[in-house]
Amino acid sequence: MKYLAWLLKAAIFFVVFAFALNNQDGVRLNLLFGAHWNAPLVLVLLAALTLGVFLGIAVMLPLWLRARRQAARQATEAARPTAGATPDTPDAPPHGI
Repeated sequence: MKYLAWLLKAAIFFVVFAFALNNQDGVRLNLLFGAHWNAPLVLVLLAALTLGVFLGIAVMLPLWLRARRQAARQATEAARPTAGATPDTPDAPPHGI
């Protein structure tokens, strides 16, 4: 199974590498205020992918942190014994009987 995973990773790498080699033509990216950027197409695509990943992480980070805080709060509340409740009540029969 480990060799199959390596083979899949190698195949994905070669497909992406071939894509990069086939898209080396220059493109002009028009920015704001008349500025432009001339770069290979694969570099523009890589920059767009990287920017999208970072923006996605930045948007989801507050939600992840809030969920972690809430889970930690629920874990501490579940571990804390409630006031007034005694674990051994004289009315209850012992376990197993």
